[in-house]
Amino acid sequence: MERIATLPGTTPTAGQLALARLIAEGCSRPNLGVTTVPAAVYTDPQHWAREKATLFDRLPQVLCPSALIPDQGMSVPHDATGRPLLITRDGDGQVHVFLNVCRHRGTRLVEGEDVQCGKRLTCPYHAWTYALDGRLLALPRPETFPGLDKADYSLVELPSCEAGGLIWYAPQADADFGEVRELGADFDAFAMRDLHLFARQTHDVAANWKLIMDAFLESYHVARLHARTIGPFFKDGVTSGDQIGPHQRSLVCRAEELDGVDMTDMAALRRVGTFAYQLFPAAVVIMSPDYVNVMTLWPQTHDRTLVEDFMLIPEAPQSDKARDHWQRSWTLLDGGVFAGEDFRAAALGQQGLEGGAISELTLGTLEGGIRRLHEIIEEQMALAER
Repeated sequence: MERIATLPGTTPTAGQLALARLIAEGCSRPNLGVTTVPAAVYTDPQHWAREKATLFDRLPQVLCPSALIPDQGMSVPHDATGRPLLITRDGDGQVHVFLNVCRHRGTRLVEGEDVQCGKRLTCPYHAWTYALDGRLLALPRPETFPGLDKADYSLVELPSCEAGGLIWYAPQADADFGEVRELGADFDAFAMRDLHLFARQTHDVAANWKLIMDAFLESYHVARLHARTIGPFFKDGVTSGDQIGPHQRSLVCRAEELDGVDMTDMAALRRVGTFAYQLFPAAVVIMSPDYVNVMTLWPQTHDRTLVEDFMLIPEAPQSDKARDHWQRSWTLLDGGVFAGEDFRAAALGQQGLEGGAISELTLGTLEGGIRRLHEIIEEQMALAER
């Protein structure tokens, strides 16, 4: 019988193990009772403008998994932030994030959105040529630029950090990536840096970015919204959760399913529980038993969000059977569960809230992660506005 690759066995971090032990011991997130969230934070364009200025124009954000450009000499444009970005991996394997703009006349350097392979980047207008570390290598007719020092014309680079199989960037020069590196240890426990990118897809969702994030901060909806897809495979479980800085980490499973499980074996733990990470401000990482979904959210307006979904698997498919196996999972998750159910529910929520019928959303005890997200947003905006 042909083998389908599985994820390697690793050891959970102390924080991951603590979440599992909380569930095994009958503890979970604090019960905050019934709480509410103002509807205006989803519908008010001025509130979105404040979020953009204080969060998305300031804080480190996940751009993509490392598996998108795994090899030296690869680059990929990224336009969803509102800036033309270019992510590269140079000849030493170092990741860079540049503005995708030639230093000569401001022309877009790399077109499209697909991954490129090549040691050089050449402007389509006047053929100024750059290395993947941003250095200007050559320009035609250099004698027509007397006194120009190529060292002064490198691509404009933005702060970036690669940790645990994710590539982050920050819009501002004073970025602090300390918590990003701490999260990297968690993702190393899932061996994310060694995974293979099977598929990626961008969805244009007619909803506020927080309505999409909300779906990944509670398990209350799983058996209901996903009744025709993954719901039958899940029971209403207990959620334990904590934070690493503003980022939320959670585990969902049932205490009885942990009986007899070696919780120091990550593969065994993943067979009975689902880890999820909400990486502030707007990315989600979901750990299924044998693959990983990374979703990055890029708000365009208060009621429209681009969501890029990446599916990471243990290795490149070695046969048609393996490829078909992963394709079925991808079709179910990306097209059926996420696009057909979660994103659809977010869009329906936006339609309902825009009508003004309710002034606040009501959250039960299984939806405490949503309440916490809104608290973190307010905390981070207040810090930025000091």
